Amino acid sequence: MRRREFLALVGSGALWPFATRVDAASSPRRVAFLSSNTAAAGRPLLRCLMAGLRDRDWIDGQTLALDLRWKGAEGYPAAAAELAARKPDLIVATGTPAALAAQHATSEIPVVFVAVSDPVASKIVASLARPAGNVTGVSNFLPATIAKLLDYLRTVAPAVRRVAVLYDTANPGKLLEVGELRKAGAAAGVEIVSAGVRLAGDLDRAFAMILQSHCGSLITLQDGVTLGNRTGIVAFAATNRLPAIYQIREFADAGGLMSYGLNYCQHYRSAAPYIDRILKGAKPADLPVELPTTFELVINLKTARALGLAIPAMLTAVADDVIE
Repeated sequence: MRRREFLALVGSGALWPFATRVDAASSPRRVAFLSSNTAAAGRPLLRCLMAGLRDRDWIDGQTLALDLRWKGAEGYPAAAAELAARKPDLIVATGTPAALAAQHATSEIPVVFVAVSDPVASKIVASLARPAGNVTGVSNFLPATIAKLLDYLRTVAPAVRRVAVLYDTANPGKLLEVGELRKAGAAAGVEIVSAGVRLAGDLDRAFAMILQSHCGSLITLQDGVTLGNRTGIVAFAATNRLPAIYQIREFADAGGLMSYGLNYCQHYRSAAPYIDRILKGAKPADLPVELPTTFELVINLKTARALGLAIPAMLTAVADDVIE
C-alpha cells in the first residue's frame, strides 16, 4: 500500500533504543484504560495497542493487569476519578475528552494519551517537545489535515457549495477541527453547515437537519460517537446520495465513499513505546509528544459507482488504497 509523508516526527518512539526485556515473573503492572469509544468500536483499536505492548513482553493477565472503561460520549470525569482512586501504575486515555479528564483527575499517575487532535491547544501538555507534568502520548494532529478533506470532496463533487460536518460538539479536539474546516470552506467559497451531536440518539435529528439544510455532501469527523455509529452514518449518506468523506478508513471499509487520515490501528500501536518506557521508570515530562508522519487516502469505488460519481484518475493514482 502506498503511503505519503506529511509531518515531521517529534520525539519518535522509533528513535528510542531497545529497552531491556520485561521480567515475566514479576508482579503484573496495573494499567487503567479510559476510552472515548464504545466497547464495540474501541476493542479492535485496543487490540492494536496490545499487539505493540506484546512485542515488548507486556501481556494482559501476565505482566499487565488492565482496568478498562468504555465511556462512549459521556462520563469521563467520573470514570477518570474512579480510575485514579485505584492508583494504577499508568492511565491510557484515548481521545481529547478522556485525556483531559485523566489530566484533571491526577497530577501524579502517569498518563499516556492516544488520538488527541492538538494536545497543546487543548492544554493537555505545555508543548510537544516538553510536555511537562505527568501527561504525554501520541497526537493524531488532525486539525492540520482538515482542509484536505474538503479538497478531496470537491474533487469528486465540484459543484457542491454547502457541506455538512458531523461531529461530537463536546469534544474540544473536534471543535478545533471544525474551526479549521470553516477557514478552508471560506477560502473555497463553500458553506460549512454544523451538524453537531452529543450522543448516538442525536444522530437522527442531525440527519434531518442536514437534509433540511439542502447540504450537497457530508464530512464526518472521527470521534467516539461517530466511530461507534459508522454503519448508520454511511447508510444515511448512501440512502440520500450524499458524497461523503471520513477521517479514518474504518468508514470506507463500512461502505463510505472516501477517507483521509491516519491508519488508526498503527496510531494506537505507536503508544506502546511510551507505556513501555514509563512502566520501566521514564517520566512523561521527558518524553516528547509524537506526531504522525503519514496519512492515507482510501477510495471506495463500489460506493462511487452507486452514487454515479466518476472518480478522477489522478485521485485514484495518489490513493493509498482503492476498494473495488
